Amino acid sequence: MKAMRGPRCIQPANAILGEGPSWDARRGLLYWVDIKRPAVFCFDPARGQVGHWPMTNTVGCVAPTRDPERLVFADSGGFGFLNLQTGATTHIGNPERSVAGNRFNDGKVDRAGRFWAGSIDDKCVRDSGSLYRLDRDGRVDRMDGGFICSNGLGWSPDDRTMYFTDSMTRTIWAYDFDSGSGSIGGRREFARLGEADGLPDGLTVDSEGCVWSAIWDGWRLIRFTPEGSVDLEVRMPVQRPSSCMFGGPDLKTLYITSACVELQWAALQRGPLAGALFALDCEVPGLPETPFGA
Repeated sequence: MKAMRGPRCIQPANAILGEGPSWDARRGLLYWVDIKRPAVFCFDPARGQVGHWPMTNTVGCVAPTRDPERLVFADSGGFGFLNLQTGATTHIGNPERSVAGNRFNDGKVDRAGRFWAGSIDDKCVRDSGSLYRLDRDGRVDRMDGGFICSNGLGWSPDDRTMYFTDSMTRTIWAYDFDSGSGSIGGRREFARLGEADGLPDGLTVDSEGCVWSAIWDGWRLIRFTPEGSVDLEVRMPVQRPSSCMFGGPDLKTLYITSACVELQWAALQRGPLAGALFALDCEVPGLPETPFGA
């Protein structure tokens, strides 16, 4: 599989820590966040940025819901909803109220409409992070723990495998997944990067079952085969690509967020588009995303 051409900048957003792209197929819109200058953005491929909602807390991820007028999110205060008409937020549960120094990071909705999100130690030192599942009825369950920097999630096309990343251990994990119950089996290593290779960050899965991972401090994306070997590497014009998500009418556009947080001057000179939103045209489409509560 080959990318059609190199990634192109579609929004020079100057995000401090761009993350969490999520495609809303009903409206043809991409939502994404800036964690450190907390805000939610909306990008229309035809018109550019069409929405911006400042957030009170550091927000790690958002996703569309069955209600087209609100998003579900996870931030330093737990899970909640963002009203797209008023900008108001409503928190519905914080399973880490007693865990000082933690916040939520990446998250995604499974095909049964449940929202999964992982927490991290904000300084990325302690293994105090956990993986949670927010059910459609508002119940929150802790599914696994012991992570330093919970990150990219995704599911295989047959819905039998769930992927989950711990960036600081440079590992993408795989779990056996039961879509009916939302349960997971024991985790196993899917892919691990070497110390000089950068950190696996956000990910998505395409229709061939290959896993696309944004490589933080790696200046690239990696496409892994379903067996975990490297199939393709795509160079990025920024040091810290942070996450990716397929969108567009045919799901053949890979949207990529990036960050400029804590970059040295030399890296910014080499990659002046750090913090921008990018798009990559691909031959193999992604998989349809499900709204929360579906």
